[in-house]
Amino acid sequence: MSQSPPSNFDFNDHAGRPRVVVTGTGVISPVGKNTDEFWNSLVEGRHGIGKIDKEIYPGVRVHTAAEVKNFDPTQYLDRKEVRRTDRYCQFAIAAAKEAIEMSGIDFSAMDPFDTGVIIGSGVGGLSTLQDQFEELLVRGGPDRISPLFIPMMISNIAAGKISMIYGIKGANYCVTTACASGTHAIGEAFHKIKLGYLKAAVTGGAEAPITRVALAGFANMKALCMTDDPDLSSLPFDSRRGGFVIAEGAGILILETMENAMSRGARILAEIAGYGATADAYHITSPDPEGVGAGTAMKLAMREAGVSPEEIDYINAHGTGTPLNDKFETLAIKFALGEKIASKVSISSTKSVTGHLLGAAGGVEAIASVMAIQNGVIPPTVGLSEPDPDCDLDYTPLRQKQKEIRVVLSNSLGFGGQNGTLLLRKAGNEI
Repeated sequence: MSQSPPSNFDFNDHAGRPRVVVTGTGVISPVGKNTDEFWNSLVEGRHGIGKIDKEIYPGVRVHTAAEVKNFDPTQYLDRKEVRRTDRYCQFAIAAAKEAIEMSGIDFSAMDPFDTGVIIGSGVGGLSTLQDQFEELLVRGGPDRISPLFIPMMISNIAAGKISMIYGIKGANYCVTTACASGTHAIGEAFHKIKLGYLKAAVTGGAEAPITRVALAGFANMKALCMTDDPDLSSLPFDSRRGGFVIAEGAGILILETMENAMSRGARILAEIAGYGATADAYHITSPDPEGVGAGTAMKLAMREAGVSPEEIDYINAHGTGTPLNDKFETLAIKFALGEKIASKVSISSTKSVTGHLLGAAGGVEAIASVMAIQNGVIPPTVGLSEPDPDCDLDYTPLRQKQKEIRVVLSNSLGFGGQNGTLLLRKAGNEI
């Protein structure tokens, strides 16, 4: 049923372009296989980190990961399709299904070229890649390689599969910018809608990187936490932090023009009003030590939204728990907002609960930001009991905080110095 907005209501933003809103969310994560389970775990501080099975991952030196437990892909795909899709793609399809059903959007009633799918993934089908290399090198040579190897492995296939399921024929691609992939995918979808190329999009990130090769690679580059205690593994902004915890899952959102959403009576969860993307141009893994690149991404998101630093209520930080990221992200926030304002803003890292979902992180964290706006709650940075003096902002340690939240920044910083920030704000049906 369509709604009747106030007579002075403007479907366009301050620059005269369509306002873009979130009408559905879907989550597959180590702490919940739908949005509500995910959000409840965040605010209650129940992390999803556990010890890895050394029989499945023999020889790796890392001890913990954040795995999606008891995921049944046959709830979303028939058995034949399950055999033809990598785990990361199954996560994306499952999360998209929840988001589309929550939104109530009927893609079949729209021009299929007015709708798109943009899904980020840092790696794509890594488990398929590892399995097929073992076929090649261990179990029998080139003739053992599956003819489905390539379409299962490539990182764009999640977007392709979702388009096939729902008949979506507009812009369809994958963004691959390491840990910023999900945020950049959402930002690109936002701009496609804002500039009039699409009216709606399925967007976010998906990743299933928990494999022997990835665990070994990240451990050998000293990026992962090496403790064997799951409760002390993901400690963003804490002086004891020693690396991130690898995680898997997907976070998918439905974006559409506000006019389209209101015309069909959709529940509007939040508005995406700004997006910033920058490069550090500094180092392949270390962030800019002055925080200028990431800080400028935040500034660009605020500028596009027409929002001042004083209006920021919450920042969902990248907050990986690596020594360099957390220190330099603190500097970036100060650069973006100014030290005085930065000291008053509520910040947290939900990676303390979920672990680091790599290319899917920006998707689930954008959803965490939407839910924070909806519920007026800052989710905590779990485990933060010994603050690092270099991380001297309000990181919402240990417990959630009740607070009216109107404007949120969500940060993602990828290897290669690729930064992304989304600005989300309250935009309920009551406006």
